[in-house]
Amino acid sequence: MKESRMLYSVAGYVRLSREDGDKAESDSIGNQRKLILDDIKSREDCTLYDMYVDDGCTGIHFARPSFQRMLADIEAGRVNCVIVKDLSRFGRDYIDTGKYLERYFPERGVRFISITDHIDSDGQSYDMLLPIKNIFNEQYARDISKKIHASMQTKQKAGDFIGAFAPYGYRKSPADKNKLVPDAYAAGVVKRIFDLYNRGYGKSRIAALLNGEGIVCPSVYKQYNGERYRNSNRLDSTFYWTYSTVNRILQNELYIGNMVQGRKSQEMRSKAKAKKRADWIVVPRTHEAIIDRDTWEKTQELLKRRTRNPDMRTNRGIFAGFLRCGDCGRALVKKTTGSAHKEHALRYYCGTYVRSGRQYCTPHAVSHSALEEIVRQDLRAVLQNTDPEEIIAGMEKECALPKQPDQKETGRLKAELERIRRLKQTLYEDYKEALLSREEFISYKQNYAQKETLMTKQLTELEKKPENAAATDIRSIPWIRHLLECRDVETLDREIVTAMIHEIRVYEGNALKIFYNHTG
Repeated sequence: MKESRMLYSVAGYVRLSREDGDKAESDSIGNQRKLILDDIKSREDCTLYDMYVDDGCTGIHFARPSFQRMLADIEAGRVNCVIVKDLSRFGRDYIDTGKYLERYFPERGVRFISITDHIDSDGQSYDMLLPIKNIFNEQYARDISKKIHASMQTKQKAGDFIGAFAPYGYRKSPADKNKLVPDAYAAGVVKRIFDLYNRGYGKSRIAALLNGEGIVCPSVYKQYNGERYRNSNRLDSTFYWTYSTVNRILQNELYIGNMVQGRKSQEMRSKAKAKKRADWIVVPRTHEAIIDRDTWEKTQELLKRRTRNPDMRTNRGIFAGFLRCGDCGRALVKKTTGSAHKEHALRYYCGTYVRSGRQYCTPHAVSHSALEEIVRQDLRAVLQNTDPEEIIAGMEKECALPKQPDQKETGRLKAELERIRRLKQTLYEDYKEALLSREEFISYKQNYAQKETLMTKQLTELEKKPENAAATDIRSIPWIRHLLECRDVETLDREIVTAMIHEIRVYEGNALKIFYNHTG
């Protein structure tokens, strides 16, 4: 009577990572897959259950999507044999590799086969050299990792962009993937964020405004453009603009044309650690700026201020971030003594006094209405003695004439938009022919509609006609036009305060000292 042989349900595991120094030809996904399939065909007791492929995943840890899926199938009893090309495909961490081979698999009755290492756990113990091979694999990965990081750092110092995905507002140059060029649509959103912030909008308010207009957040925008991007810091359910997203954009020096890289350091088997700002690699003027230098510096100055916004309904305040105690230098905070919507009920107090008491500083209290009137009168007097043309000339330097549309990018977008529209037209036919399920039809239809909307907006942004000269735009601003006509300021708003004032020092008895931008 023949002895019955155990049959094995095989998981073929395949992995490739250039970061580990894997050779593209001999270790390619296709080569590994063929080797494993040929090996299974040669074994009468093995049948393939599934292939598990981790393309672009390092072997120095086991938190790989397909590897984890394979473990789940092992736990569910669907797989009882694992076959790999060689040990380095399985993993390069000798400690965890040893745990899987010597404990995890044996405890679950899982057979392990490494083809080129001639390892088969069925009926034989592992070679004594197995731990040494694992150590060698890890040491090799460690050495390659150091060389790759050194090479990347050299590129970073040369101003080459080495990221997998271009930052929001830019795209990789078609001529050189290490260079960045502006993405007209996203760059327009970035400019708007800076403009809104400088006009007094809070970061949360800006995020809400963008969400309300249906402008997709950076991570979704990259996905709509066909990139396999995933933000590991974002919750899966967060597909919208947030305070932190706006905050990062406002602080990103990349938008003034400087390449900023090397913000984190990482060693094998350790989490990435943030570096001090002084240790970042910053190379100036490597690409076209989206934000001009004056706007950038004004924004950074505003970010440093401890902003307190009096108008909580709109998250705007004409003096937000400009008020300082004349004695201790701490920012003033707002307090209301009556109904919040009444201006006379709104007063500002020294932050030190509010937090620590009178023994450290006095109230320096001033009402919003009194403050506004004093500043308006003082500004009016200043303007009476200042040539408006000097102010306008300074503001004109912050504006640049728009460029002609990028014909190459316009052509690319039109071609892609046409392709998506054709795909949309064939969807229903595929559905009727039962080539697509109802769920797939709905999913594809929604995805194509979103892409079509986004690309239409991008084209509109690219094809905008050049506007008038910067001087004409500035002179059309209502308060500037009023200033030119009658050299007076009837009412204050955030634009006037931001453009004219650097800081307001508040002293006891409603005494103020105002520092203007144009006086240095």
